[in-house]
Amino acid sequence: MDAVRIRDAISRFRTSTHPAISLLRDLLWVFLVVGGIALSLFLVSGTWPAVVTVESESMVPHMNVGDLVLVVDKDRFGPLISAEEGRESGFLSFGDYGNVIIYQPNGMASIHPIIHRALFWVETGEVVPVTIQVDSYFFERNITAPHEGYITKGDHNANIDQVGAIQGIGQIEPVQRDWIVGKALLAIPFLGYPALYLPQFAAVIIIILILHELYLSSREKKEEGKAEKSPRKKGRR
Repeated sequence: MDAVRIRDAISRFRTSTHPAISLLRDLLWVFLVVGGIALSLFLVSGTWPAVVTVESESMVPHMNVGDLVLVVDKDRFGPLISAEEGRESGFLSFGDYGNVIIYQPNGMASIHPIIHRALFWVETGEVVPVTIQVDSYFFERNITAPHEGYITKGDHNANIDQVGAIQGIGQIEPVQRDWIVGKALLAIPFLGYPALYLPQFAAVIIIILILHELYLSSREKKEEGKAEKSPRKKGRR
């Protein structure tokens, strides 16, 4: 009996012409399509998120604001290769040597991931000489790695990440492998803009769906009114 009621409820939901039910059906369809795409991307990439959006100009000209970047697991389609290793092997990615990685700075999941190139690997306690640029001035400095990890840098930036700091977490440390979300595989221009303005984009989609349902409902009522007003043909006596 319960199964029959459930089938009847599903049938009424699928065939109802009520604007609210029609809107709910459309939203459910969008949710299922988006969920299916997300699951497919996860199965292909082996990591999550499987896509990210470039939010700054730190990787210009190889990545630009609004690019949608497909991310794969750091060891999928070959091992992660640093710029130092890329120069030796000739491996190029996004216009330069080595992989571009997506990582959580200092392992903090609450901070937006950073999309920068992995330059080279350092061991715990290793002293790394670096040149720091501030405006048109250059300073030489040594930094000591607090633990093993990758030294990273945006292609457009003057300095490596590990001489900078982020409010709330402090100095950016060498990127441990566990902090790496994945490596960039492909960047598609402009497709990331909806993600940058997700609330506005979602609101526009919902408004379009509502207007579409109102239009269909209004047209249906007009057609019903015309049918009622049209004179019936008299039959022969």
